[in-house]
Amino acid sequence: MSSRYNRKKLAHAGVATRNIHLGVVPDPVTGAILPPIYQTATYAQEAVGVNKGHTYSRSSNPTVTTLEAKLAGIEYALGAVAFATGLAATTSLIMATMKQGDHLICSDVVFGGTVRLIETIFNRYGISVSYVDASNSANVSGAIQANTKLIFLETPANPTVKLNDIAAITQVAKKHNILVAVDNTYLTGVLQRPLELGADIVLYSTTKYIDGHNATVGGALVSNNQGLLTEFDYVRKNVGNIQSPMDAWLTMQGIKTLELRLIQHSHNAQKVADFLSQHPLVSKVYYPGLANFSQRELAARQHIKGLHGGMMAFDVIGGYDHAVKVMNSVVLCTLAESLGATESIITHPSSMTHVMMSPEQRAAIGIQDGLIRLSVGLETAEDIMADLDQALRS
Repeated sequence: MSSRYNRKKLAHAGVATRNIHLGVVPDPVTGAILPPIYQTATYAQEAVGVNKGHTYSRSSNPTVTTLEAKLAGIEYALGAVAFATGLAATTSLIMATMKQGDHLICSDVVFGGTVRLIETIFNRYGISVSYVDASNSANVSGAIQANTKLIFLETPANPTVKLNDIAAITQVAKKHNILVAVDNTYLTGVLQRPLELGADIVLYSTTKYIDGHNATVGGALVSNNQGLLTEFDYVRKNVGNIQSPMDAWLTMQGIKTLELRLIQHSHNAQKVADFLSQHPLVSKVYYPGLANFSQRELAARQHIKGLHGGMMAFDVIGGYDHAVKVMNSVVLCTLAESLGATESIITHPSSMTHVMMSPEQRAAIGIQDGLIRLSVGLETAEDIMADLDQALRS
């Protein structure tokens, strides 16, 4: 990027332009077009209290700082703070915004690791939680207590892709001076912008679509509130969970193609969802692009470009045993506990990501024993469908 094409000129540029150029200036010494990997623990200081902006890589690192500019750019936000993993970002979010005796409202369908973190770690320190069906903002309003400090949403939700009306919930939260954080891992700022809908914080597992190539683990918190960004940075410095320089550099390469990938993921997922909807061994498909999706109107209003990402779920006839058989029969799709990569990834929540929950708890939030989560990749859609068909019929 020419130094003349600066951040100010990128303020209103398209997200693809921002993803490629934000934070990057050719190296002034060599002219290298890619920013270097600053693989260093510490930095020489010119004098006591005089440095070039970095003192120790637990606190900050130039490669990570460049990544943060790009992460903020995806959401058209003021800034971002990058972490070692998505759960590190979630941990730092709660530590920065809550204290002993505070109350958290969490949407009922979320990543299993989020539930485990809250239930087995933060409950030890006197933070209470209410899980609510946030698809109805009235349920969120009804759950607010005098000590509620944070509302945590995941939309589309993992694994049932249930949606939350971000704008409606943030309106409720603002009346009570409560912060709203939205896990935007599934869609990213390419297809959904929670900050523009009133949210205070966006959370990412950058491991997923942001990286997009199964190469790194990482997380981020993005905000337009400088006070929150400063607090996130302070927690990160003291907990020591900053993103590594190598992972930050690799993640930046994935960001360059983020918009292209998400558009193609969406097109492929729509084809696969249509196919599965007609399959005799599938009882239900959950995907916002389907005409019979229960929240289709909200999806059309909240998602950008009329696209809905690459994540879906479906129930197989035959329940748990048939779902496990499908898991063990796929050839093209990869059986793994991740999502958002170029490869199609298939997961059985009841035996994998949500196994810590009881069958009754899973059923209460729509996770049947025969539910399969599918991250539709960038392979030829017809090949994905053929693999699913043979696995379902095996």
